[in-house]
Amino acid sequence: MPAEATQPAALRLFAALDIPDSVRTGIETWSAKELTDPALRPTVAQNLHMTLCFIGRTEASRLVEASEAVTKLAPEPVRIRFDRAPVGKPRKRSSVWVLEADAPAAAALHQRLSARLAEAGLYEPEERPFWPHLTVARTHAERGKRRLQQVLKVPGELPAALLEPFDAVRVSLYRSDLRSDGAKYVSLTSLNLPPSPQSLGKER
Repeated sequence: MPAEATQPAALRLFAALDIPDSVRTGIETWSAKELTDPALRPTVAQNLHMTLCFIGRTEASRLVEASEAVTKLAPEPVRIRFDRAPVGKPRKRSSVWVLEADAPAAAALHQRLSARLAEAGLYEPEERPFWPHLTVARTHAERGKRRLQQVLKVPGELPAALLEPFDAVRVSLYRSDLRSDGAKYVSLTSLNLPPSPQSLGKER
């Protein structure tokens, strides 16, 4: 299990879908052009992912259980298609900007992983429906205040290349380390996912 040699007594964990490098690069290029408002802090490319379950604070002694909940899933294809325009949440004064997606297989995977984690006593399933999205930016707070800055330049639509459906490459268990310059995510274990039939058809 790839991880750093030492672990803190408690870990802040989440499970997420990893996207292909080509999609990361495409979002990074779009981000450099569209997420330019000074109120925004774009997500760095290596942190782009689709969260499946935010597990939260977990004792390090239970890391093996959390890891096995991921690695013992049946690996099935997860097809993802982004919506054309990014959206801010909440709408009135947005704290985050996201790319929403059509990803029914991701919702199904969320349900299976959620059940495994809940059975192990590591997670309390959320009542709200699964929301497939990638966070591409967060809004800075006003200096010395909790109030968020206003975003004047709303990010533009995605280019055509990013509207094409793609396959998630793996599901990973991450440790989130909170820092003053933003969170650092460390992959602790992962499960590779197979390509979808649609993807295989394109390769022929």
